[in-house]
Amino acid sequence: MKISVLSIGQVDKAILIGICEGLRRVFPDTSCVLVDQKLPLRHEAFDEKRKQYRSTVILREVQGFAVKNPDLNCVLGIIDADIFVRQLNFVFGEAFCPGKAALISLRRLRPEFYGAASNGDLFLERAVKEAIHEVGHTLGLGHCSRTSCVMHFSNSISDTDIKQSTLCDRCFSHAKIGISRLGKCHG
Repeated sequence: MKISVLSIGQVDKAILIGICEGLRRVFPDTSCVLVDQKLPLRHEAFDEKRKQYRSTVILREVQGFAVKNPDLNCVLGIIDADIFVRQLNFVFGEAFCPGKAALISLRRLRPEFYGAASNGDLFLERAVKEAIHEVGHTLGLGHCSRTSCVMHFSNSISDTDIKQSTLCDRCFSHAKIGISRLGKCHG
């Protein structure tokens, strides 16, 4: 499987590289590459009233990029802005399940967002967890009831901090099925 990481707007390249390395550790036989181009952060996705970006609008742009590049199995868009979906105050990410497009936001993964001191290691750990989680959705994985599994739903940053950066045995088994299906479909 090939995961392509796509910057949306300005995103620090070091965090993108760290996320790629984390994805390679968790998904066997996976390559992860940074896409040379980046998508602009479009004002049309911004909700003035909420002062946040509509996740679904941006995810559709990531999907459009994936459609234009059929050789890519999964495109993970990364944005450094606050995102939301209807009926939720915010989301850390969103993905098509199953599908070829996923999105994560770095904004609420930063310790500074919660008034804590900057911590690059914690920030990267959180970003990798959310990246794995959203890529898992593209493979057809739903939310897991096991709080330690990376596929467990994060309703808050403490939920993200509690879970591991790996899939539980059950989710790993399902992910392998999703990966093999991608190989057959997109050879």
